[in-house]
Amino acid sequence: MPLLDQINSPSDLRRFNDRELTVLADEIRSFMISAVSKVGGHLAPSLGVVELTIALHSVLESPSDKIIWDVGHQCYAHKIITGRRQEFHTIRRQGGLSGFPSAAESAHDIVGTGHSSTSISYGAGLMEAIRLAGGTEEADAFEQEGSRPPCVACVIGDGALTGGIAYEALNQAGHLRTPLIVILNDNEMSIKPNVGAISQYLSRLRLDPTLYKLREDVSHGIDRIPGIRGGMRSLKEGMKAFLVPGMLFEELGFAYVGIIDGHDIKALRKSIRAAMEVQRPVLIHIKTTKGKGYEPAEARPDTFHGIAPFHVGTGKAIKKPGPITYTEAFGRGLARMASGDAGIVAVTAAMSNGTGLNYFEHEFPERFYDVGIAEEHAVTFAGGLALGGLKPVVAIYSTFLQRAFDQMVQDIGLQELPVVIAIDRAGLVGDDGPTHHGCFDLAYLRPVPGLTIMAPKDEAELQQMLFTALSLGGPAAIRYPRSPGRGVVLPPEFRELPLGKAELLDRGEGALLIGLGTGVGICRRAARLLVERHGLRPTVVNARFLKPLDEELIRELADGHKVVVTVEEGTLSGGFGSAVAELFAEEPVPVRRFGLPDRFIPHGSRSRLLKEAGLSPEAVAGYVAARLAPDELAPATRRKASGEE
Repeated sequence: MPLLDQINSPSDLRRFNDRELTVLADEIRSFMISAVSKVGGHLAPSLGVVELTIALHSVLESPSDKIIWDVGHQCYAHKIITGRRQEFHTIRRQGGLSGFPSAAESAHDIVGTGHSSTSISYGAGLMEAIRLAGGTEEADAFEQEGSRPPCVACVIGDGALTGGIAYEALNQAGHLRTPLIVILNDNEMSIKPNVGAISQYLSRLRLDPTLYKLREDVSHGIDRIPGIRGGMRSLKEGMKAFLVPGMLFEELGFAYVGIIDGHDIKALRKSIRAAMEVQRPVLIHIKTTKGKGYEPAEARPDTFHGIAPFHVGTGKAIKKPGPITYTEAFGRGLARMASGDAGIVAVTAAMSNGTGLNYFEHEFPERFYDVGIAEEHAVTFAGGLALGGLKPVVAIYSTFLQRAFDQMVQDIGLQELPVVIAIDRAGLVGDDGPTHHGCFDLAYLRPVPGLTIMAPKDEAELQQMLFTALSLGGPAAIRYPRSPGRGVVLPPEFRELPLGKAELLDRGEGALLIGLGTGVGICRRAARLLVERHGLRPTVVNARFLKPLDEELIRELADGHKVVVTVEEGTLSGGFGSAVAELFAEEPVPVRRFGLPDRFIPHGSRSRLLKEAGLSPEAVAGYVAARLAPDELAPATRRKASGEE
């Protein structure tokens, strides 16, 4: 009987010895590869932490002990071990398991983590809460068993140590001497190889065997030198800082343990047990291989970081033919523009492939900057580039740009700097769920004074908007979805769009449908339904700009229509529809807004989620038909304005 079939909870691991647990690790990998090949997911990160997951759960007593995963896409083996093996084939499917930790899903998932660099902050706060609570039921239960208080372990990896919040948390935990276990899963990767001085520091620790062997000798030997005081003590500390591995963490107040083979279960369990005995913060530095145990994932960890369904034998993704994505259109367009303008530079926060900047990176490596998982720094760094006369374009997923809101206000908006923010994955992203949906960017960026905000109806217009943004001389943001484009022909030449001017696509009567971004396609399809089913021919407008809003055209058209409808793939709270409604706040013009509801939307297919949120052509057409009696309007032949198929 396979060992995996005997694992229904973490406590089952304690029946097995180190050799058997190593066999179990292989079984978990095979199970994980088979399941993810059918549904897609974050395979390479989770393959790299199978032994670590087994070691943690075989030593700690979850959920009384707390394991916090950072970043959350390392959690697949954790889900399998904690009673969700039978459901694992549903991962990232609508109604199935989340691809990230989810507190609503299991008591073993302490907190839902989809962004990065937060685990140490959570862990330090949780340990302080445990300390202050003292007589909690969990603590009492441990005491009754004659055992120990709860333990908190934070697994931080996949480049999360490049995020600034991690150092703020290390500083606080070290200051408080919080008895926290931090496990640095060092695989030299985020999605692509890590960058920066911290990465170089960790490489020095990994690759210099002399430093590793000298650690104990130097640290203990120098401490035994008699008569060290004053200036000599400074010399001592300088020698230790130069020679002792992990001195950065030691100076922050952490006991440093490492480097441990992250695929050696025996060594991992020994280190975790030792860390539990120390009443101070401990950092265990482990070395792992991203994609471990599956050759295609080890060879191409960036590809298998987040992979669509694939063939297990070859590792090749199962792709359906179709038009290029908005992301590709952005990346290719920016590279074309940069070939004729040496002032254009590109910035990413560890997401060059995901944002399409790989095209720019390949063509202009000297003008490309990957700052690591540090969105706040990325935006302000781009501000510095702009101060120096360059034209920076920062490409960031909508969900991650939320971290840099203060920088957008203080460092870009207030300074009126010509920085272009390319907001990828705007709207619903599908299988990655609520931590990754880009619902809020329109609402939180709209109040920033002087910021131009655009959203294209198709991939060709995206390129024209990018060209326009680079010509404005002020801050601008363009948001676009994670989806294939409409298959339109990309512009052979770029041109500036008239600032703040919408596009009239179809002039009709009765209802005015105004779409922004993907909302334009919904409006067009709703208009076709109204013509075909009810003989109603509405007017359709592509807003193009949320800010500045084309108030003149909207007022002019609204004056001749009975119903005004706005459609956007963003939260209804304060977004595009709100801007239009505010335009008519003191006028008797009814505005019906279609967008995303005021709640967190789960994971699932994008099309189904949009329909369930009421953001569909059928919903829009149904509303308009209910408001306009069919006998009030005679059937009419549709007239094209511009841009219609």
